Amino acid sequence: MSSMGKTSIFSLLLLLLFLSGTIFIFQAKAETLNNAGKSSVRAIFVFGDSTADPGNNNYISTAFKSDFPPYGRDFSNQIPTGRFTNGRLANDYIAKYLGIKDLVPPYLDPNLKIEELVSGVSFASAGSGFDPLTPRLGNVISLSKQLEYFKEYQLKVAAAIGQEKTGELIRNAMFLVSAGTNDFVVNYFTMPIRRKAYTISGYTDFCLQNVQHFLQDLWDVGARRIGVVGLPPMGCLPVVITIYADHPLTSRGCVDSISSVAQDYNRKLQNQLNATQIRLAANGSRIAYLDVYGPLAEITSQGRKYDFDEVSRGCCGTGWLETSFMCNPRSFVCPDASKYVFWDSIHPTEKSYGLVFQARRPTIDYIVSD
Repeated sequence: MSSMGKTSIFSLLLLLLFLSGTIFIFQAKAETLNNAGKSSVRAIFVFGDSTADPGNNNYISTAFKSDFPPYGRDFSNQIPTGRFTNGRLANDYIAKYLGIKDLVPPYLDPNLKIEELVSGVSFASAGSGFDPLTPRLGNVISLSKQLEYFKEYQLKVAAAIGQEKTGELIRNAMFLVSAGTNDFVVNYFTMPIRRKAYTISGYTDFCLQNVQHFLQDLWDVGARRIGVVGLPPMGCLPVVITIYADHPLTSRGCVDSISSVAQDYNRKLQNQLNATQIRLAANGSRIAYLDVYGPLAEITSQGRKYDFDEVSRGCCGTGWLETSFMCNPRSFVCPDASKYVFWDSIHPTEKSYGLVFQARRPTIDYIVSD
């Protein structure tokens, strides 16, 4: 199939592809951080895309939702919450690991009480990205709007517990940022607008400039402990294999040319974050890069080692294209999601999140340590 033909097909699938900018995370053990008693972190705040959205998109007008079965199938009550997986997300497991709470709720949930707000919420929106164009494509919540919601959050909490306690809460909170995949797979590779203006290298730099601006904005509102998730091996996502592989029906290996873009982005991001941490260290910063590329690449290339039977298609439907509304109550679903790296054609299962988390836990410990 020609490159132009593949791009046309991919454009038709735009509504399917508001993916998780990264695949950060895990099914962690139900243990508390060893040094939790020494850490002053008592809240968690999350920004990003579907890897971090626990249901904010339930409350906006967009096609990118997952508040219906079979999503949430492996929650104890089997209730779909709007998380794009079979159970919990990374932020949920991190919050439990830190001893903060079991589940991080969506900020837009109108039923949240002050107790839930004080210990942290997620502002993330499935389909979002660092490029301002990306969230507009799916009518989802941009990172700039997520930041506005955080400022609104600050006012609500300050009204309840006071300005001084709110400032202390935020200074000692853990901030997580998980986005970026949509900018490339959905936006740059699919839509012509950015390709006309940027080479792939130039677009990478453009996105990283926006990352830096967002970090500065977080710093300005009081964030000091910040973890930024890199890109996954994008060429290993089932939907990317389906669209871009030369012979996706018979050979479903990762598409290296697309994964190499993530490698370049991650290298530059890591250097950028290291420089930022050095510059701000004297002011109490703990800013770190969270690598998900390495762990996920190993999981997909050595599936048997981790007791996976399927590494190149999702558990829902055919596993080649289905996500969001195409993974629905009428879809076939595999009997055991723990045998699959991916839940749908884009998002990982809890087990995959768990394995990635275990590899990245030392970095999380560094971010929250006093």
